[in-house]
Amino acid sequence: MRFGIISAGEGSRLASEGFSQPKPLVPICGVSMVERLVRIMNGCGPERVAVIVNGENQETVSLLKGLPVDLVVKKTPTPMHSLMELAPYLEGDRFCVTTVDTVFSESRFRAMMEEFQASPFDGLMGVTSLIDDEKPLYVDVDSDMMIRGFHDAQDGCRFVSAGIYALKSQALDVLKGCVESGQTRMRYFQRQLLDAGMRLKAFDMGQVVDVDHVSDVARAQQIAKL
Repeated sequence: MRFGIISAGEGSRLASEGFSQPKPLVPICGVSMVERLVRIMNGCGPERVAVIVNGENQETVSLLKGLPVDLVVKKTPTPMHSLMELAPYLEGDRFCVTTVDTVFSESRFRAMMEEFQASPFDGLMGVTSLIDDEKPLYVDVDSDMMIRGFHDAQDGCRFVSAGIYALKSQALDVLKGCVESGQTRMRYFQRQLLDAGMRLKAFDMGQVVDVDHVSDVARAQQIAKL
């Protein structure tokens, strides 16, 4: 299994609130977010871990050069384009990808990876009932946690996307089609996975937070200890 970390954003909201370090270097329990993710993923016995980082972020580039990862240094316009840059490193049977600012319980992540490795389904998508995102993507599931749809409005959905995607390799063909058609949002990619006939199951990750603001750091510290 292969892993990818999208870390190519600029962290403009954190910077506007006075945080001086690059976003991937925000410390969570004494370790930078990107370093924590690399450690967690390497603990899952991966074939490889790849990270894409903005070339303007030299502090993060320097840190990652000392870690056991495949490093892609490139500025991209959207997370979907970042994922496309990581695609050559994710090809194989199965992969998992998330963004650098997604903070979750390490034990829940390990449980998700173990379930996906044994799963007959085409994808296991991390979800959370903690609605913290400014524009959440709601996930409609049936009684067996099979995903029926991804929606912009809640409409009775009890989960939102946690931004953790464990998928079989055919998902990369869907990704390529999304980029070639000019789509830019990850939620469109997720919808297209269903439209392509992929069987996706939701996995409850418990509490998950995206560190977009300085105020998110304290909650992230608590979740990281779970």
